Amino acid sequence: MKIELQISMNEALYLRNPESSELGRNILSHSVELIHKIGFEAFTFKKLAEVIGTTEAGIYRYFENKHKLLVYLTAWYWGWLEFQIRFQTNNIKDPTVRLKKVIDLLASAVEDDERTSHINEALLHQIIISEGSKAYLTKQVSEDNKQQFFKPYKDVCEVIGNIISECSPGYIYPKSLASTIIEMAHFQNFFMNNLPSLTDFGKTKQVTEIISFLNHLVFASIKKL
Repeated sequence: MKIELQISMNEALYLRNPESSELGRNILSHSVELIHKIGFEAFTFKKLAEVIGTTEAGIYRYFENKHKLLVYLTAWYWGWLEFQIRFQTNNIKDPTVRLKKVIDLLASAVEDDERTSHINEALLHQIIISEGSKAYLTKQVSEDNKQQFFKPYKDVCEVIGNIISECSPGYIYPKSLASTIIEMAHFQNFFMNNLPSLTDFGKTKQVTEIISFLNHLVFASIKKL
């Protein structure tokens, strides 16, 4: 019997819990597919309603606006990613090996998780790469932050930062490096596929090259002087 993976979500992100009904789960699954297909700017609740076969009003019963929906999806992804990091590094004692595993998870392509039937993580990962920063690069970021909308992202950074500190206890920038690793993995992936002249990986289009770059960047930064 398949066990459904549950990701804890901030209740302030929605008007009605989308996990609580078939329509809510359809909103999540089809919004991921539609945003991936047409982009967040072109995405509207009207278009989503047409895809699902419901009304705009029905979607507005769950989310106040499309920005809240995007923040929900990004927060869900970071919660899922934190679970993956903890699960896949749980039995690794060497922090250096753990950190390399984290870098691999951040930069590699994501496969759809069968334990979450209503979310396609492979598509959501691509949305995070190309659209994820739009969740917090807004005028209302301070207010959203007060409501702890970005806590799942901060939690992932804290987990990675703690591993960095284990690798190099004297390193004084573990949080900064943790968030840099995450953003760099996404930017380099996006540039590689869309603006190749901004990377050294444009011709090869190999994620393994990004992983090698991030390992070099991280371990050159935290090596003992």
